[in-house]
Amino acid sequence: MSTLFVSDLHLDAALPAAIAQFEAFLAGPARSAEALYILGDLFESWVGDDDDDPERARVCTALRALSTAGIACYLCHGNRDFLLGRGFEQRTGCTIIADPLLIDLHGERVLLTHGDALCTDDASYQRLRSTVRSPAWQRRFLRLPLATRRRLADAARAGSRAHTGMIAPQIMDASEAAVLAVLRACGVRALIHGHTHRPAIHELLIDGASARRYVLGAWYEQGSVLRRDRSGYELLSLPR
Repeated sequence: MSTLFVSDLHLDAALPAAIAQFEAFLAGPARSAEALYILGDLFESWVGDDDDDPERARVCTALRALSTAGIACYLCHGNRDFLLGRGFEQRTGCTIIADPLLIDLHGERVLLTHGDALCTDDASYQRLRSTVRSPAWQRRFLRLPLATRRRLADAARAGSRAHTGMIAPQIMDASEAAVLAVLRACGVRALIHGHTHRPAIHELLIDGASARRYVLGAWYEQGSVLRRDRSGYELLSLPR
């Protein structure tokens, strides 16, 4: 049996082809897996579990069908959908996991994370992340009317695009020092993450021992999935 990893689908009404591809993925390849891990940014935005957007509801229905079929589905928060909560779990049958999380994968200890916390060179983003991840900020935000939350989310997305356009691309990538530090701290030699939209398998050397960093791709133009079975890892592109 295989374990599948995806991230950065950024699903919303503006990307109907991506939604359709993910629905097909959940109804097809994911049904033969032991488990599916979604490592953040399933949605382009999520303003609370009371969100009744029909396109997001389609995704939730497809995830519920997967979990009803007996496939374990786990999800960690991304920088776009960190407000996913208990209501989402109830709608989909998915389990929200901690970030980062250590798992045992075919006898190997592997560290999972969305990846944004590794981008330590982007100081302004890290300050914003600390603010919006605080329980007090989230409680205040979720008390706002749904329409207000949607407007604020749209403004935040516009601000994010502007920020991305103003800074050097390498600043938005995972810091090598941060990657090595977290691998050492957790005592592991394998890391899987998304966020950077730069799918690749990076060979590392930590204190004389080999290690690997597996980076998942975004789903804007095609799908991206990492498959792990007893024969090893395979990073796949899924044409649309």
